[in-house]
Amino acid sequence: MNPNRPVYLKLRDQIAAAIIAGDYPEGAMLPSVRALAAEQGANPLTVAKAYQQFQNDGLVEVQRGVGMYVVRGAAERLRSTEREAFLREEWPEIRQRMQRLGLSPADLALTS
Repeated sequence: MNPNRPVYLKLRDQIAAAIIAGDYPEGAMLPSVRALAAEQGANPLTVAKAYQQFQNDGLVEVQRGVGMYVVRGAAERLRSTEREAFLREEWPEIRQRMQRLGLSPADLALTS
């Protein structure tokens, strides 16, 4: 994870990982902005900005006065976009490093 990445995007990544992992399944209510801010030691406005990103992406829906809920298909959509981003942004660097170190995919299989 990039240490220069804005805090709201780091929070967004953590929440996305939790949705993908099933910690927040379809239909589940996300923690309130204040609760997540307190848990993460973050500014509530920063949490609200992360949540707004999910809302803009159509991954959550807001029920006024009730809370924010994960929409159907959010985990699969996140998984797909995360996979594409990994292959586009991270994998080329990993592959190059493996080549520099003389590692093959078979070498990686031996470590697990």
